[in-house]
Amino acid sequence: MKTLTRNLFVFLISLTFAGTALAQPKDKIVLMLNWFVYGEHAPFFLGKERGYFEQEGIDLQIQEGRGSGATVQAVAAGSVDLGYADVGVMMKAASRGAPVKTIGVLLQSTPNAVISPADRNIKTAKDLIGKTIALTPGDAVTPMWPMYLSKVGVAERQFKTVAGDAQVKMNAVTHRQADALLGSITEQGVRMPGIVNQPVNMLRFSDAGITVVANGIIAKAGTLGPRGELYKRFMKAATRSVEDSIKDPSEAIAAMFKAYPSAGQPDAQLESLKLSQTLYFTADSQGQRPFKVARKTIDETLDTMVSLKGIEAAQRGKVDDYLSLEYLP
Repeated sequence: MKTLTRNLFVFLISLTFAGTALAQPKDKIVLMLNWFVYGEHAPFFLGKERGYFEQEGIDLQIQEGRGSGATVQAVAAGSVDLGYADVGVMMKAASRGAPVKTIGVLLQSTPNAVISPADRNIKTAKDLIGKTIALTPGDAVTPMWPMYLSKVGVAERQFKTVAGDAQVKMNAVTHRQADALLGSITEQGVRMPGIVNQPVNMLRFSDAGITVVANGIIAKAGTLGPRGELYKRFMKAATRSVEDSIKDPSEAIAAMFKAYPSAGQPDAQLESLKLSQTLYFTADSQGQRPFKVARKTIDETLDTMVSLKGIEAAQRGKVDDYLSLEYLP
Protein backbone atom coordinates (compact mmCIF):
# COMPACT_ATOMS: atom_id res chain seq x y z
CA MET A 1 0.00 0.00 0.00
CA LYS A 2 2.86 2.35 0.86
CA THR A 3 4.50 1.56 -2.47
CA LEU A 4 1.26 2.29 -4.33
CA THR A 5 0.85 5.58 -2.44
CA ARG A 6 4.44 6.60 -3.15
CA ASN A 7 4.10 5.78 -6.87
CA LEU A 8 0.85 7.74 -7.06
CA PHE A 9 2.56 10.71 -5.39
CA VAL A 10 5.48 10.60 -7.87
CA PHE A 11 3.01 10.35 -10.76
CA LEU A 12 1.03 13.38 -9.56
CA ILE A 13 4.23 15.40 -9.07
CA SER A 14 5.37 14.52 -12.63
CA LEU A 15 2.01 15.67 -13.99
CA THR A 16 2.39 18.95 -12.11
CA PHE A 17 5.82 19.61 -13.61
CA ALA A 18 4.62 18.58 -17.08
CA GLY A 19 1.70 20.99 -16.81
CA THR A 20 4.04 23.75 -15.70
CA ALA A 21 6.33 23.09 -18.67
CA LEU A 22 3.40 23.16 -21.08
CA ALA A 23 2.26 26.43 -19.63
CA GLN A 24 5.61 28.14 -20.22
CA PRO A 25 5.14 31.18 -22.49
CA LYS A 26 6.66 30.82 -25.94
CA ASP A 27 9.03 33.29 -27.53
CA LYS A 28 7.25 35.20 -30.27
CA ILE A 29 9.10 35.66 -33.54
CA VAL A 30 7.70 37.76 -36.37
CA LEU A 31 9.11 36.65 -39.72
CA MET A 32 8.50 39.11 -42.57
CA LEU A 33 8.60 37.62 -46.06
CA ASN A 34 10.07 39.29 -49.11
CA TRP A 35 6.74 39.53 -50.92
CA PHE A 36 3.13 38.40 -50.93
CA VAL A 37 2.84 34.70 -50.07
CA TYR A 38 3.80 32.38 -52.94
CA GLY A 39 5.07 28.81 -53.32
CA GLU A 40 8.66 29.52 -52.33
CA HIS A 41 7.45 30.39 -48.80
CA ALA A 42 5.59 27.11 -48.24
CA PRO A 43 8.24 25.41 -46.04
CA PHE A 44 7.68 27.92 -43.22
CA PHE A 45 3.95 27.18 -43.20
CA LEU A 46 4.60 23.43 -43.26
CA GLY A 47 6.92 23.68 -40.26
CA LYS A 48 4.41 25.79 -38.37
CA GLU A 49 1.58 23.35 -39.09
CA ARG A 50 3.67 20.38 -38.00
CA GLY A 51 4.60 22.09 -34.75
CA TYR A 52 8.34 22.34 -35.35
CA PHE A 53 8.57 25.96 -34.19
CA GLU A 54 6.27 25.31 -31.25
CA GLN A 55 8.48 22.40 -30.20
CA GLU A 56 11.36 24.87 -30.06
CA GLY A 57 9.36 27.17 -27.80
CA ILE A 58 8.58 29.63 -30.59
CA ASP A 59 5.30 31.30 -31.46
CA LEU A 60 5.97 32.03 -35.14
CA GLN A 61 4.03 34.82 -36.83
CA ILE A 62 4.51 35.10 -40.61
CA GLN A 63 3.89 38.44 -42.30
CA GLU A 64 3.74 39.20 -46.01
CA GLY A 65 6.27 41.68 -47.36
CA ARG A 66 6.37 44.33 -50.06
CA GLY A 67 9.83 43.73 -51.48
CA SER A 68 13.18 42.69 -50.04
CA GLY A 69 14.24 46.30 -49.52
CA ALA A 70 11.29 46.99 -47.24
CA THR A 71 11.85 43.73 -45.35
CA VAL A 72 15.53 44.47 -44.75
CA GLN A 73 14.60 47.95 -43.51
CA ALA A 74 12.04 46.48 -41.11
CA VAL A 75 14.63 44.08 -39.66
CA ALA A 76 17.24 46.84 -39.33
CA ALA A 77 14.71 49.05 -37.53
CA GLY A 78 13.66 46.24 -35.19
CA SER A 79 10.06 46.37 -36.43
CA VAL A 80 10.18 42.60 -37.03
CA ASP A 81 12.42 39.94 -35.56
CA LEU A 82 13.61 38.23 -38.72
CA GLY A 83 13.18 38.66 -42.45
CA TYR A 84 13.18 36.34 -45.45
CA ALA A 85 14.67 38.54 -48.14
CA ASP A 86 17.19 38.86 -50.95
CA VAL A 87 20.69 38.64 -49.49
CA GLY A 88 22.12 40.85 -52.23
CA VAL A 89 19.72 43.61 -51.19
CA MET A 90 20.80 43.04 -47.57
CA MET A 91 24.47 43.25 -48.56
CA LYS A 92 23.90 46.58 -50.26
CA ALA A 93 22.19 47.93 -47.14
CA ALA A 94 24.81 46.50 -44.79
CA SER A 95 27.67 47.98 -46.83
CA ARG A 96 26.09 51.39 -46.20
CA GLY A 97 25.79 50.88 -42.47
CA ALA A 98 22.52 49.03 -41.91
CA PRO A 99 22.92 46.63 -38.91
CA VAL A 100 21.84 43.43 -40.70
CA LYS A 101 23.32 39.99 -41.38
CA THR A 102 22.12 36.73 -42.90
CA ILE A 103 22.08 33.70 -40.62
CA GLY A 104 21.23 31.24 -43.38
CA VAL A 105 20.79 31.33 -47.16
CA LEU A 106 18.03 29.17 -48.64
CA LEU A 107 18.22 30.14 -52.32
CA GLN A 108 21.92 29.90 -53.08
CA SER A 109 21.65 30.68 -56.80
CA THR A 110 19.80 33.53 -58.44
CA PRO A 111 16.29 32.78 -59.81
CA ASN A 112 16.63 35.61 -62.35
CA ALA A 113 16.00 34.67 -65.95
CA VAL A 114 14.76 35.70 -69.37
CA ILE A 115 11.27 34.18 -69.61
CA SER A 116 9.34 33.77 -72.85
CA PRO A 117 6.41 31.84 -74.34
CA ALA A 118 7.57 28.79 -76.27
CA ASP A 119 6.22 30.10 -79.58
CA ARG A 120 8.72 32.99 -79.52
CA ASN A 121 11.50 30.42 -80.01
CA ILE A 122 13.97 31.88 -77.51
CA LYS A 123 15.85 28.75 -76.57
CA THR A 124 19.39 30.13 -76.38
CA ALA A 125 20.86 33.54 -75.65
CA LYS A 126 21.58 34.09 -79.34
CA ASP A 127 17.83 33.84 -79.98
CA LEU A 128 17.44 37.19 -78.19
CA ILE A 129 18.87 38.95 -81.23
CA GLY A 130 16.13 40.85 -83.05
CA LYS A 131 13.60 40.32 -80.24
CA THR A 132 11.90 42.77 -77.85
CA ILE A 133 12.51 42.32 -74.12
CA ALA A 134 10.31 43.78 -71.34
CA LEU A 135 12.08 44.93 -68.19
CA THR A 136 11.47 46.95 -65.03
CA PRO A 137 14.09 49.64 -64.33
CA GLY A 138 15.12 49.63 -60.67
CA ASP A 139 14.06 46.08 -59.82
CA ALA A 140 16.39 43.33 -58.57
CA VAL A 141 16.80 41.71 -62.00
CA THR A 142 17.67 44.60 -64.31
CA PRO A 143 21.05 45.50 -62.72
CA MET A 144 22.29 41.99 -63.63
CA TRP A 145 21.11 42.25 -67.24
CA PRO A 146 24.26 43.89 -68.68
CA MET A 147 26.42 41.27 -66.94
CA TYR A 148 24.28 38.47 -68.38
CA LEU A 149 24.56 39.94 -71.89
CA SER A 150 28.33 40.19 -71.51
CA LYS A 151 28.54 36.56 -70.38
CA VAL A 152 26.51 35.27 -73.34
CA GLY A 153 28.02 37.57 -75.95
CA VAL A 154 24.92 39.56 -76.95
CA ALA A 155 25.06 43.36 -77.37
CA GLU A 156 22.22 45.67 -76.30
CA ARG A 157 22.01 47.11 -79.83
CA GLN A 158 20.97 43.67 -81.10
CA PHE A 159 17.48 43.75 -79.52
CA LYS A 160 14.81 46.20 -78.39
CA THR A 161 13.42 46.83 -74.92
CA VAL A 162 10.17 48.09 -73.43
CA ALA A 163 9.92 49.22 -69.81
CA GLY A 164 7.19 48.96 -67.19
CA ASP A 165 6.25 47.46 -63.84
CA ALA A 166 5.66 43.76 -63.27
CA GLN A 167 2.12 43.78 -64.67
CA VAL A 168 3.08 45.93 -67.67
CA LYS A 169 5.85 43.46 -68.49
CA MET A 170 3.48 40.51 -68.42
CA ASN A 171 0.87 42.38 -70.47
CA ALA A 172 3.50 43.30 -73.07
CA VAL A 173 4.41 39.66 -73.55
CA THR A 174 0.78 38.50 -73.52
CA HIS A 175 -0.22 41.04 -76.20
CA ARG A 176 2.91 40.34 -78.27
CA GLN A 177 4.37 43.79 -77.73
CA ALA A 178 7.39 41.98 -76.28
CA ASP A 179 8.81 38.52 -76.87
CA ALA A 180 10.19 37.94 -73.39
CA LEU A 181 10.57 39.55 -69.98
CA LEU A 182 13.18 39.68 -67.26
CA GLY A 183 11.88 38.03 -64.12
CA SER A 184 12.17 35.17 -61.64
CA ILE A 185 11.74 31.50 -62.44
CA THR A 186 9.82 31.05 -59.17
CA GLU A 187 7.37 33.89 -59.87
CA GLN A 188 6.81 34.95 -63.51
CA GLY A 189 8.23 31.62 -64.61
CA VAL A 190 5.33 29.73 -63.03
CA ARG A 191 2.59 32.29 -63.72
CA MET A 192 3.26 32.93 -67.39
CA PRO A 193 2.24 29.47 -68.74
CA GLY A 194 -1.28 29.89 -67.35
CA ILE A 195 -1.54 33.42 -68.76
CA VAL A 196 -0.26 32.72 -72.29
CA ASN A 197 -1.72 29.18 -72.39
CA GLN A 198 1.50 27.50 -73.46
CA PRO A 199 4.84 26.36 -72.00
CA VAL A 200 7.65 28.85 -71.47
CA ASN A 201 11.39 28.87 -72.06
CA MET A 202 13.68 30.25 -69.37
CA LEU A 203 17.27 31.38 -69.84
CA ARG A 204 18.65 31.35 -66.29
CA PHE A 205 21.29 33.90 -65.36
CA SER A 206 22.98 31.26 -63.19
CA ASP A 207 23.52 29.06 -66.26
CA ALA A 208 25.62 31.88 -67.72
CA GLY A 209 27.95 31.72 -64.73
CA ILE A 210 26.57 34.60 -62.67
CA THR A 211 27.16 33.81 -58.99
CA VAL A 212 24.69 35.65 -56.78
CA VAL A 213 22.83 34.23 -53.80
CA ALA A 214 19.15 35.02 -53.47
CA ASN A 215 16.83 34.73 -50.47
CA GLY A 216 17.82 33.94 -46.91
CA ILE A 217 17.05 34.70 -43.27
CA ILE A 218 18.00 38.22 -42.23
CA ALA A 219 18.60 39.27 -38.60
CA LYS A 220 19.51 42.54 -36.92
CA ALA A 221 23.22 42.37 -36.14
CA GLY A 222 22.82 43.85 -32.67
CA THR A 223 20.48 41.04 -31.61
CA LEU A 224 22.73 38.13 -32.59
CA GLY A 225 24.35 37.97 -29.17
CA PRO A 226 21.36 38.55 -26.86
CA ARG A 227 19.00 36.39 -28.94
CA GLY A 228 21.49 33.84 -30.18
CA GLU A 229 19.87 30.82 -28.53
CA LEU A 230 16.46 31.85 -29.83
CA TYR A 231 17.82 32.14 -33.37
CA LYS A 232 19.39 28.70 -33.06
CA ARG A 233 16.00 27.26 -32.14
CA PHE A 234 14.38 29.10 -35.04
CA MET A 235 16.93 27.85 -37.57
CA LYS A 236 16.63 24.30 -36.24
CA ALA A 237 12.87 24.37 -36.85
CA ALA A 238 13.26 26.15 -40.20
CA THR A 239 15.80 23.59 -41.40
CA ARG A 240 13.47 20.71 -40.50
CA SER A 241 10.66 22.52 -42.29
CA VAL A 242 12.66 22.88 -45.50
CA GLU A 243 13.83 19.27 -45.39
CA ASP A 244 10.24 18.09 -45.04
CA SER A 245 9.14 20.30 -47.93
CA ILE A 246 11.79 18.69 -50.14
CA LYS A 247 10.37 15.26 -49.29
CA ASP A 248 6.73 16.32 -49.74
CA PRO A 249 6.27 19.61 -51.60
CA SER A 250 2.53 19.00 -52.06
CA GLU A 251 2.01 18.91 -48.28
CA ALA A 252 3.98 22.12 -47.92
CA ILE A 253 1.75 23.88 -50.47
CA ALA A 254 -1.36 22.51 -48.75
CA ALA A 255 -0.16 24.00 -45.43
CA MET A 256 0.47 27.33 -47.14
CA PHE A 257 -3.04 27.41 -48.60
CA LYS A 258 -4.56 26.64 -45.20
CA ALA A 259 -2.94 29.81 -43.88
CA TYR A 260 -3.40 31.88 -47.08
CA PRO A 261 -6.34 30.50 -49.12
CA SER A 262 -6.15 33.50 -51.46
CA ALA A 263 -2.63 32.64 -52.69
CA GLY A 264 -4.21 31.33 -55.92
CA GLN A 265 -3.17 28.88 -58.66
CA PRO A 266 -2.24 25.82 -56.57
CA ASP A 267 -0.50 24.07 -59.47
CA ALA A 268 1.60 27.16 -60.21
CA GLN A 269 2.46 27.56 -56.52
CA LEU A 270 3.59 23.94 -56.36
CA GLU A 271 5.78 24.54 -59.40
CA SER A 272 7.14 27.69 -57.73
CA LEU A 273 8.22 25.64 -54.70
CA LYS A 274 9.80 22.92 -56.84
CA LEU A 275 11.74 25.46 -58.89
CA SER A 276 12.94 27.23 -55.73
CA GLN A 277 14.20 23.87 -54.45
CA THR A 278 16.53 23.63 -57.46
CA LEU A 279 18.30 26.71 -56.02
CA TYR A 280 18.82 25.40 -52.47
CA PHE A 281 22.35 24.13 -53.06
CA THR A 282 25.41 24.86 -55.15
CA ALA A 283 28.26 22.51 -56.02
CA ASP A 284 30.03 23.86 -52.92
CA SER A 285 27.13 23.21 -50.53
CA GLN A 286 25.74 19.97 -51.96
CA GLY A 287 25.42 17.38 -49.20
CA GLN A 288 24.96 20.03 -46.50
CA ARG A 289 21.67 20.76 -44.76
CA PRO A 290 19.53 23.65 -46.09
CA PHE A 291 20.61 27.24 -45.33
CA LYS A 292 24.32 26.33 -45.00
CA VAL A 293 25.81 28.38 -47.81
CA ALA A 294 29.49 28.10 -48.69
CA ARG A 295 31.58 31.10 -47.73
CA LYS A 296 33.05 31.00 -51.23
CA THR A 297 29.60 31.66 -52.68
CA ILE A 298 29.13 34.73 -50.47
CA ASP A 299 32.59 35.97 -51.44
CA GLU A 300 31.76 35.59 -55.14
CA THR A 301 28.43 37.31 -54.60
CA LEU A 302 30.24 40.26 -53.06
CA ASP A 303 32.50 40.44 -56.11
CA THR A 304 29.43 40.43 -58.36
CA MET A 305 27.76 43.14 -56.28
CA VAL A 306 30.85 45.33 -56.64
CA SER A 307 31.01 44.75 -60.40
CA LEU A 308 27.32 45.68 -60.66
CA LYS A 309 28.07 48.79 -58.57
CA GLY A 310 25.55 47.72 -55.94
CA ILE A 311 28.40 47.95 -53.44
CA GLU A 312 31.30 50.39 -53.64
CA ALA A 313 34.66 48.60 -53.79
CA ALA A 314 35.87 50.52 -50.75
CA GLN A 315 32.84 49.33 -48.76
CA ARG A 316 32.96 45.68 -49.82
CA GLY A 317 34.29 44.28 -46.57
CA LYS A 318 34.62 40.57 -45.80
CA VAL A 319 32.29 37.58 -45.72
CA ASP A 320 31.97 37.78 -41.92
CA ASP A 321 30.53 41.28 -42.25
CA TYR A 322 27.46 39.79 -43.90
CA LEU A 323 27.20 36.14 -42.82
CA SER A 324 26.90 34.24 -39.51
CA LEU A 325 26.40 30.47 -39.77
CA GLU A 326 26.78 29.55 -36.10
CA TYR A 327 22.99 29.55 -35.60
CA LEU A 328 22.43 26.62 -37.95
CA PRO A 329 21.78 23.16 -36.52
